[in-house]
Amino acid sequence: MTSTSTVPLATHRVEGPDRPETRMVTRILATMLREDVIGLRSRSVTVRRADGRWLRLTNAVDHEALLLPVTEDGFLCDDAPRLPLLLRESDGRELRTTAEILTALAAFADPRDRPGFSAFTEECAQAVAATRLHDATRGRSAALLIAHHGDRLDRWTGPAALAFDTLAARHDHPVYPTSRARAELSDAQLRAFAPEFHPRFALRWLAVPRSAVTVGGGVDFPAYWPTPCQLGLPHSSHDHLMLPVHPLTVGASLHEALRDIGIENDCALADSAYLDVTPTLSMRTVALTGDFGEHLKLPLATATLGRRNVRTVKSRTLADGALTHRILSTVLARESRFRDTILLADESTYAHAGHELLAVLRRGMPAELRDSVVVPMAALLARAHDGRRVLDHLADAFYDGDATALFHAWLTLLFDWQTTLFEYGIALESHQQNVSLVLDSLPSGPARLRLLFKDNDTPRVHTARLRDRLGAEPAIFADPRVNVADDRPLTDLFTTITVHLCAAAYAFELAALGYGTRSALVGLVRDRLAQAIDQLDPEPAARLRAHVLEAENLPVKAMVSAGTLFDKERSGATDINKHYVRGPNYLRVSGGAR
Repeated sequence: MTSTSTVPLATHRVEGPDRPETRMVTRILATMLREDVIGLRSRSVTVRRADGRWLRLTNAVDHEALLLPVTEDGFLCDDAPRLPLLLRESDGRELRTTAEILTALAAFADPRDRPGFSAFTEECAQAVAATRLHDATRGRSAALLIAHHGDRLDRWTGPAALAFDTLAARHDHPVYPTSRARAELSDAQLRAFAPEFHPRFALRWLAVPRSAVTVGGGVDFPAYWPTPCQLGLPHSSHDHLMLPVHPLTVGASLHEALRDIGIENDCALADSAYLDVTPTLSMRTVALTGDFGEHLKLPLATATLGRRNVRTVKSRTLADGALTHRILSTVLARESRFRDTILLADESTYAHAGHELLAVLRRGMPAELRDSVVVPMAALLARAHDGRRVLDHLADAFYDGDATALFHAWLTLLFDWQTTLFEYGIALESHQQNVSLVLDSLPSGPARLRLLFKDNDTPRVHTARLRDRLGAEPAIFADPRVNVADDRPLTDLFTTITVHLCAAAYAFELAALGYGTRSALVGLVRDRLAQAIDQLDPEPAARLRAHVLEAENLPVKAMVSAGTLFDKERSGATDINKHYVRGPNYLRVSGGAR
């Protein structure tokens, strides 16, 4: 519906030097529009003004209206907000801060949902504060990385690879607007334990009765694993196993966990810390200092990417991760063309004491990574010490300075592998944090590109098709949401993670940065995906074409709605990371040209 409005245009714009707040306002409005919060897309009326299109949303209770100027977008939403951002119609006032905007939007929401808006307002404040801290420490952080690892990013191998995680942590998530927020952590705690500061710290250790611990993997713990005696505890190593505890988990949360499972009197926390580690991008996963190949995933009581997305470790995800690793290894052994290009982190060894704060995953990186440049995809568009993107440094070192050629190369391999998994009935939640580019210079010929996958504990698996391909594979997961009986959950996950986040997000951003036209870069995504689909058996190929390439619209993750704004009873989300709205299919429209 279109109408003409007499509301005067705002005579001012977002002002002042507070770049983090200004950017957050834009990202919040884009998210509210994309997720159709309070019907911002579906209930608004289009208003044509001299400066373009506006959306007008009226509150049925008091007939107040909000006006949002928009422009064409086309990635995950047809429209994007533009200046002068959000106006209140009654007085023509521009709402310029996240607090003002979310207060205004909350007034349009069901009263049952308003606590979620208050929580999100606090989350935005935390993200803005973190961004300001990042800006204030950018020079110091760059100097630290250069001092430790040098200024040649193509030489950041082995333990130095964690420097890429530091750069990635200072770069915004492509979709989630408050990705830098970590609930209830002080600046001092962030500096001591967050990956953006590249700290080093020692773990705490808890002696737990072996009778209370479930150990997965069927192998002994590594030589560096301490015994109670080594940490000054009187307990016998035959009766007690030492579980590592993140320093941020020590305290009331840990004591409550021990009380919950009734073993507080049988456990002992060692007074001394032991084993130096460095945080990875996920923060709860740490790497042994000096040994990039050994990672430990430890529970944290803090939340990221939504107040409900608490970074604890559920016992069922440990078992499911080990099962996924076994299945992927089986597929990889059967598909010989990937044996030299796809790498899997070993996630089969773990221990837990029946509580999500008393658990550890031992992740082993492939030994052949020792001399390679390993870069999480989340770091590719982050800025290095010289202001250039990490992608540019990698392109210079491995692709003769051609960043688009590197993009082409990872698209080709990524889509080939992920569509092959779909043919087996598997879709991975392998987003930018969980996929790394592995680059090597070879004595002759072009550079070698491989992909490393980790953290594969929440896939979607078409049970019947997997068994049809692998025979009597007992792929029954502890999380009942993993096993599915049709392809829609797989194509939704494939689209929202592999296509949106690991492919198209780069195409749109690279176009905005001037690396090429949007039509050419999005067209490259479509062409490489179509090429991969064409190699599949007819039935899975037809499903991917219908649900992805040729679909009228595509699923889009509604992360803020499910993760913070609305309770599950109100949102209907069974999984906060797999709750969707619908968005445009940029793959259908002439390569997404504008």
